[in-house]
Amino acid sequence: MTFIAMKIFDVGANLMSLAGIAIAIGTMVDMGIILCENILSHLENDANTDIPAKVSIFNAASEVGSAVITAVSTTVVSFLPVFVMTGAEGKLFSPLAWTKTFALISSLFIALVLIPVAATLIFRKKSANRDLRFVAMLISGVILAFFQTTAGIILIFAGLTGIFYNQIPQRIRNFADKWSPVIFAAAATLYLTHIWMPLGYGYSYIMNLIAVLITAGSVLGFFRLFLVYYGRMLAWFLDHKGAFAVIPLLVVLFGLNVWLGFARINGWIPAMLAKTGLSTELITDSWVWRNGISLFPGLGREFMPPLDEGSFLFMPTTMPHASVAECIDVIRKQDMAIKGIPEVESVVGKIGRVDSPLDPAPISMIETVISYRAEYSEPDPETGLRTRQWRDHIKSADDIWKEILHASAVPGTTSAPKLQPIAARLVMLQTGIRAPMGIQITGPDTESVEKLGFALEKELKQVESIDASTVAADRIVGKPYIEIEIDREAAARYGIKVNDLQNVIEISLGGKQLSQTFEGRERYGIRLRFARELRDNPELIKNIPVATPDKKFIPLGDLTTISFVKGPQVLKSENTFPVGYVIFDKMPEYAETDVVEAADAFLQGRIAEGALKLPANSSFKFIGNYQNQVRSEKKLMVVLPLSLLIIFLILYLEFSSVSVTFLVFTGIGVAWAGGFIMIWLYSQTWFLNFSLFGIHFRELLNMQTMNLSIAVWVGFIALFGIASDDGVVMASYLDSSFDKNDPDNVKQIREAVLEAGERRIRPCLMTTATTILALLPVLTSTGRGADVMIPMAVPTFGGMCVELLTLFVVPVGYCWYRELQLKFKSRSDAPEPSLPQQ
Repeated sequence: MTFIAMKIFDVGANLMSLAGIAIAIGTMVDMGIILCENILSHLENDANTDIPAKVSIFNAASEVGSAVITAVSTTVVSFLPVFVMTGAEGKLFSPLAWTKTFALISSLFIALVLIPVAATLIFRKKSANRDLRFVAMLISGVILAFFQTTAGIILIFAGLTGIFYNQIPQRIRNFADKWSPVIFAAAATLYLTHIWMPLGYGYSYIMNLIAVLITAGSVLGFFRLFLVYYGRMLAWFLDHKGAFAVIPLLVVLFGLNVWLGFARINGWIPAMLAKTGLSTELITDSWVWRNGISLFPGLGREFMPPLDEGSFLFMPTTMPHASVAECIDVIRKQDMAIKGIPEVESVVGKIGRVDSPLDPAPISMIETVISYRAEYSEPDPETGLRTRQWRDHIKSADDIWKEILHASAVPGTTSAPKLQPIAARLVMLQTGIRAPMGIQITGPDTESVEKLGFALEKELKQVESIDASTVAADRIVGKPYIEIEIDREAAARYGIKVNDLQNVIEISLGGKQLSQTFEGRERYGIRLRFARELRDNPELIKNIPVATPDKKFIPLGDLTTISFVKGPQVLKSENTFPVGYVIFDKMPEYAETDVVEAADAFLQGRIAEGALKLPANSSFKFIGNYQNQVRSEKKLMVVLPLSLLIIFLILYLEFSSVSVTFLVFTGIGVAWAGGFIMIWLYSQTWFLNFSLFGIHFRELLNMQTMNLSIAVWVGFIALFGIASDDGVVMASYLDSSFDKNDPDNVKQIREAVLEAGERRIRPCLMTTATTILALLPVLTSTGRGADVMIPMAVPTFGGMCVELLTLFVVPVGYCWYRELQLKFKSRSDAPEPSLPQQ
């Protein structure tokens, strides 16, 4: 159904649209899980009654139908900020939002329409015939056999056993009844290993199978223990509500410190001391404050995580005075050196520009596209194994880039920031620079612009977060030109007109087009000028003959002054003013926006000190990817609260109570904090920093410092929609339970809440488990697209792990709410004291 909708709405099947389906897989089955679990529960309760199965199924579907609709509606509405994104982020993430919306709406249709109908055929009472489910298992096995033979054969065998159940021996029947769930799980595990390969293709299938078994077993085992002890924990929390309330508050406070930083969240403490006249050093010099700032500096900000395009764009520059022959020699040497790197597959260098005004590249700018090999080869046709194509010390694409920089170092050329072809073209189209970050300088003339550029280049190299080797200001003035200045008096003595003399210079040196020749559809100009050997140096130019009116020839050197002068190699302007650029790149552990803000603060400080002086009528501003981040962040700060408000209104329409709606809504806050906590854990070098059987877990889960980018925000947006689902399911059952049985004392309220919690814990845990398990393949993914998918998955994964608190927050808060209602009701019903008789 999702692919049909993609066809109708003309949404292409690209990396991001398929990523939307991948992220929605765990959520898609949630609605079906809730409905199926409730149907099975009703069938089990009605097994010994005369109630028909269809009636039980109808009652079960009606009971959770509104909760399912509300849960899907909140998830769809949560993607409103993605739909209103513009620019590069809008084009990148809008397909993801569309496909996830299609998938969720499809899952809602299946849950409310198809599953109840199918349940009347498949979910029957124990005395009914069960052949249909085994027919479905047989069909699934035949389809699965085309993708994973072993798993398919297991399902086919199980399906045939069920179909011919009455014809097989009793011994085999007993085996099938006992082990059929295990057989089905084994088939699913084999197929999951085949498509996931969590350890990578460098390990055998058996090792990957063991990893899948351990991972899935650990997650499911934890949830099983949670299910067993949930009732006891909930009962204790109901008796100690105040102590429990501290837990979600601490989680939210932890998330705030991770997001905004310890100093920003707790800055009110020294500020309050300063107002009272006390020294702020009592706080700022304490061990707690120093370590708090060190542990929680706040998340860095960037527009987008760097994408792995499988290639680099190497763009160094030569000196402005380098000749064409020298530039060509440099690019040949660099191409040969880079091609010698074993991981490099192809190298194509370009110098100069095409005959188009849209490509203003000077001759000194080199553009080399470098494609490198994938880490693992394609599967061997015979064995199916993949071989590693990188050397042992090459662990990532960054290591290949370092090898390129080392091999391409040629005297007379600058270094180059790390670029990739597609990303670089986008940056160049948006800003006009060949780097992720830069400074645009405006001045009255090219000399002032170049002077300020050199001064800024020197200052930027002192900024800690900037890679000093990548800082390069435009060498605007420095291109050698031959200037021919006409001596008008000498020309007048020989009776030569200035116009005639200029025509001689133009034709002899530059040439003049006399006619055209046609070669099919192609046209070529016929130009007339002196041969190269008569004009390739200033001394020969002086000997060019110039005819006088009396048919005599005078050397050009007698009529002109020929000299070398320095001038701009290319003229750049914006808003009629000359402009120049200083490009730079950040150090690996810093975020783009933070680097720009730090550099701007440093330069403003140097200007205030008088160490950096701007020429008259000159100015500068920062440009680059961070501009997109600032623009998109401003829009998100408006649209994101709006989507949260709409989610709150949808929840209110479901429960018709502000208090209950707020309780369910707290799940979003708790899950939001969990997402930030998981991002913080990813950046901590001690977290999961161990190896087992040669497998390092931080490398397996792609753990590294993660900045707050648009991809991360999209992950949080996806989390906002699903974080309240368990709360909706839990609160809806609590409401219906209290509507049927109205407790009249505190003990009965707590017993009713405990019963409702135990009744709904199973589907809630199943939905959470499916979401977490569905995200694990994304967290361990490598290759194309993983750079964007992982930052989107980490907040959702962390939020869903911490979201388990909602299974306590909603019941405990609901119990508190009902107890307060009972307390106020008892006060209002109490008789008023009578006045004493006189």
